[in-house]
Amino acid sequence: MKILYVGMKYDYGNPNKGFSFEHYNFYESLVTMEEGKHKIVYFPFDEIMNEKGREVMNTELIEEVHREKPDLCFFILFTDEIHRETITMLKTVYPETTTFNWFADDHWRFDNFSKYYAPYFDFVSTTDSWAPRKYARIGYTHVLKTQWACNTLVYTPISSAQLRYNVTFVGQPHSDRKEVAETIKNAGIDFRCWGNGWPNGRVNQKEMIRIFSESRINLNLTKGSGAINMKQVGKIFLNRRVNDTYQWYPPTRWIENFISLWNKRREQIKGRNFEIPGCGGFLLTADADNLKDYYEDGKEIVVFKDVPDLIEKARYYLTHESERARIARAGYERTL
Repeated sequence: MKILYVGMKYDYGNPNKGFSFEHYNFYESLVTMEEGKHKIVYFPFDEIMNEKGREVMNTELIEEVHREKPDLCFFILFTDEIHRETITMLKTVYPETTTFNWFADDHWRFDNFSKYYAPYFDFVSTTDSWAPRKYARIGYTHVLKTQWACNTLVYTPISSAQLRYNVTFVGQPHSDRKEVAETIKNAGIDFRCWGNGWPNGRVNQKEMIRIFSESRINLNLTKGSGAINMKQVGKIFLNRRVNDTYQWYPPTRWIENFISLWNKRREQIKGRNFEIPGCGGFLLTADADNLKDYYEDGKEIVVFKDVPDLIEKARYYLTHESERARIARAGYERTL
């Protein structure tokens, strides 16, 4: 099968930040799928758009489909870099291709993004347990309920790793995460954080995987950046593009954008829920939408209900080494 992969090559389209989550988990997974027997053609729309502009990138995508004639066009959209009319044109230049998009944040982006793009694709997928009903209400039935998982050729245990840290977290300090971190530290727990906005700074992919392997407890805070502050309110009116430029939304979109902002309060499964166990790490995580459909609490991962419960469980598993190791191993096997 020939697959044209259309996604961002770099993290938020910025080459200085290294490869994107999509590159590691989607593109590289497609390349190695079924022992690499499929031909994968890479169309990194962020790289092309940053070099040549949005309009040229859309034109080149149509030309690429005409030239390659792929069986499947596999998209993972970011915002509206790809014109909806472009997606329609792909079926015109090569009617036999199937178009598919992986929607990443239907928990909060359905109302102001996904519902507008889905009808242009033959199939879409969602990680949100509520979303299939929402798609049905707009008359779209070709939606696949799926989940993130992780590329287990990238996220893998480091056999030589030694446990260096007690409790760690890798991610941005948005929402209430700084307050949570201070509460954990004030409870006397050795807690270290990495990511843009933390004193330790951002780490690359290789360093992050090593942290997962070298931590007794890897903390996952599932709450998204849903705190309603001036920056978030600004997103009701302004659209941030992949190249860090901004564009005014039309007033007709403001109500939908407010609904999207409100829905950010829902906690959703993140890739981190799978990446940490995939590296053999012990995962202590907040609960999230249908997380327990994938892992068994207390046997493969451990779920906390609030910050006091987080602290209590962190203390427990720091002093129960064999139980913690057993859960980490079971979580790894479940992930595989």
